[in-house]
Amino acid sequence: MELRLLTRVPENGGGCRINKYLSEAGICSRREADRLIAEGRVSINGRQAVPGDRVLPDDEIVCDGKKVSGKASGILLLFYKPRGIVCSTRRQRDEQTVTDYLAWPERIYPAGRLDKDSEGLLLMTNQGELVNRMMKASEYHEKEYIVTVDRPVTDDFVRAMSSGIPVLGQMTRRCLVEKLGKNTFRIILTQGLNRQIRRMCEYLGYRVRRLVRVRIMNLTLDGLKPGEYRKMTENEKNELLAMLSSKEKNAQPAVTGGKNGR
Repeated sequence: MELRLLTRVPENGGGCRINKYLSEAGICSRREADRLIAEGRVSINGRQAVPGDRVLPDDEIVCDGKKVSGKASGILLLFYKPRGIVCSTRRQRDEQTVTDYLAWPERIYPAGRLDKDSEGLLLMTNQGELVNRMMKASEYHEKEYIVTVDRPVTDDFVRAMSSGIPVLGQMTRRCLVEKLGKNTFRIILTQGLNRQIRRMCEYLGYRVRRLVRVRIMNLTLDGLKPGEYRKMTENEKNELLAMLSSKEKNAQPAVTGGKNGR
């Protein structure tokens, strides 16, 4: 006989979805929560959770053997990730993750990722709903990078990069690309394909020597050195929330060049 896992739905339709509950509790983003649930690492009242389960106030939720309760107090850190540190929650042998590096006393995780060989700005937080809003590709949120390559940056390279490059079976969105030096350029993306900038450069015969993310929306690396972090200011938080709300209400914006003309 085939056994089927049934989604638990409260009779009155109340409660909230288990992935949202984990997100609001500061465990992870909703996307990561879906993965944890699929891997059988979450339970509700002793029963393994399944996608779509809803949680009521008196339910006991356990994730990776630890009880989860209540909404987390907000943690918002701007961190300059050094090269060689990984963003994944699953480290390979001899790797160090950003959470290991920071050793924060409460559980936090990055909003988005930078690959191991890249460096620059990461938002480290326990605010899953904020992460969800920032990660929506449909909202065209800007991310800015300074890139050094192994060959001179030409006008043809700038035109090709800004117009779109085939990456992972699709054309990249049009973006702002500006030459800064002989082998250095600035690029502002509104999407986040896996290793996108490196793949774009490789398509044109270039190899990335250094890649630094300097801005995410209104948040910048200003004042931070590799390995350093600081708390997000109240003004930065208010401006970020206002930008998110504005973009959620309006149609996709054009690339503007960001704060302070960058």
